[in-house]
Amino acid sequence: MAKEKVLVTSALPYANGPIHLGHLSGAYLPADIYVRYKRLNGDDVIYICGSDEHGVPITISADKEKVSPKVIIDRYHEQNKKAFERFGMSFDNYSRTSLPIHHETAREFFLNFYKRGLLIEKKSLQFYDEKAKMFLPDRYVEGTCPKCGNEQARSDECEVCGSLYDPSELINPVSKVSGERPVLKETSHWYFPLGKYQPALEKFIDEMNQKYGWKENVLQYCRGWFKDGLKDRAITRDLDWGIKVPIEGADGKVIYVWFEAVLGYISSTKEYSQKVNQPDLWKKYWQDENTKYIAFIGKDNIVFHTIIFPAILMAWNEGNQDKYCLPQNVPANEFLNFEGKKFSKSRGWGIDVDEFLDLFPADPLRYCLAANLPENRDTDFYWKEFQLRNNSELADILGNFINRTFTFVFKHFDGKVPPLGKLEKIDDEMLKTIESYPKKISDLFEHYKIKDGVNELMNLAREGNKYFNDTEPWKTLKSDKERCGTTLNICLQTIYTLAELCSPVLPFSSEKLFKMLNARPVEWPLCGKPQLEVGHQLNQAEILFPKIEDEKIEAQINKLGSTSQTEAKKEELITYDDFMKVQLKVAEVIEAEKVKKSEKLLRLKVKLENEERQVVAGIAKSYNPEDLVGKKVVIVANLQPAKLMGLESKGMILAVETENGGLNVLTVPENVNNGTRVK
Repeated sequence: MAKEKVLVTSALPYANGPIHLGHLSGAYLPADIYVRYKRLNGDDVIYICGSDEHGVPITISADKEKVSPKVIIDRYHEQNKKAFERFGMSFDNYSRTSLPIHHETAREFFLNFYKRGLLIEKKSLQFYDEKAKMFLPDRYVEGTCPKCGNEQARSDECEVCGSLYDPSELINPVSKVSGERPVLKETSHWYFPLGKYQPALEKFIDEMNQKYGWKENVLQYCRGWFKDGLKDRAITRDLDWGIKVPIEGADGKVIYVWFEAVLGYISSTKEYSQKVNQPDLWKKYWQDENTKYIAFIGKDNIVFHTIIFPAILMAWNEGNQDKYCLPQNVPANEFLNFEGKKFSKSRGWGIDVDEFLDLFPADPLRYCLAANLPENRDTDFYWKEFQLRNNSELADILGNFINRTFTFVFKHFDGKVPPLGKLEKIDDEMLKTIESYPKKISDLFEHYKIKDGVNELMNLAREGNKYFNDTEPWKTLKSDKERCGTTLNICLQTIYTLAELCSPVLPFSSEKLFKMLNARPVEWPLCGKPQLEVGHQLNQAEILFPKIEDEKIEAQINKLGSTSQTEAKKEELITYDDFMKVQLKVAEVIEAEKVKKSEKLLRLKVKLENEERQVVAGIAKSYNPEDLVGKKVVIVANLQPAKLMGLESKGMILAVETENGGLNVLTVPENVNNGTRVK
């Protein structure tokens, strides 16, 4: 495979809180594994990240603590940077968007667009707190959603039903700064003409997908935005914290974080170039058409990296000679939950990376997360599963194979690689197996199937154990020592290959394993071939993966007990009469379609006995619409109507949650009449 020039970025985390395990599974661990693999493959790789240090969440945190935003960003930037280092992240540069070099980069883009007449100045109404004497960002206003009645909706968007609306439509708005009712006041902002770039963006994404195979969840998200039509987006905000708008008459305005944060990838690369005393090095990656740019993100950042950032770069490219490369792929992951529920800082549900690494080493966590990445659907972290993967896979499969081989070699061959004798069929097959794995895993990593690649890594360890058992060196030691040596030589060659294949996933353990082998890595494609010469002296082995005792895991599970018990107390028992009020009826699905801009919802039209009604159900991740048409399902027929994503839902579909987090809709035989009561 030809060597590539690869630029890799991971989403910039907000510097207003600690990194937790969900963050790692989304944007960071998959990227780190990919980057480490590409480096071993001999590719020219640079890996860029940093803290996103502007935006309203940071000012809210600062207001709560009654400190300046700088106190917040300094604290969490350093905390998260160290947590990433402890976890083994191999960033070439981890920057900050509060640095002068980032402000300069963002102002350069803004002024370029402004001077070219690309930006549009518009007047609009925005909430203003007369007591605090300030315009209020969306997150500083709370009220009742005009669509679904959610009483904690933002000024222009409801997180419950997903509706977008004009701030003037918000019911009973309240300022989170003063607690007073804000007024709508006219202000002016500059807008980026995002809609202008929709045709180019659709063509770009279609071409990239045809060439490189984008993930379906990413494509569906983009198609939803395109279907609604891209619109002009404000590029400025009335705030004190952020990058000041660099033109006259813009006092009290900053460049909106959605526009400038993604430029942090460019400014971070510039900072790296300065650190290595090659000021123009960043251009080698960002302004070369041969660069392969891959952006690793979580699904909540899809729009920014597939639509907004590419549009910004397109806008620059059409007016400048020095053109930026656009992402070749954006392999966004779904969400990782914690013990069946979403990570929640406010409820104390979850665990931060630093907390975890105070209890356990990084590599078992890396392995557990990598083997369960939410690549195509949400997944869960469970303490028991973490223990099981460490003990049953890392310790009993990989660790056991390494330990039994080293023990045999040191006890019976003076710790030196034994010579190869006459090869039998089983030996030839094992050598071919070893040689096949680097390419097998490489093919998966190249297509961002990190989880599958990690599972194949463990499969090679299984193959090694099977070969050890089938060749029975404990027997051939007595009957044919040369045959025994052949077995152990091939086992050591397998361990060498495993040491390299493990390196992207288990970097700390791989380093220890190479030290035990008294060897160094070679380029990835060569590691499947025998590398250890006969007579090569090994170093003493150590236990790479100690088993985790039940008591240690039970202690962590018990910590969750208080939260679980608190929630359990809220669950009130109901009477038989209460239950009998619920009308469960059979309904036939006659129409089904996906709800635009929603990954979870389907709009169904169902037929009861003498009526048809619309039901919105959160089952889109488990069913295609066509799978449901014609099915007889059970619905709650007398549920008060509700609005979801602006659609009225008159009923609820009954479904069973599966072990992997999916949903199985309850169905009834086709001969049951529509409208039949279920009791």
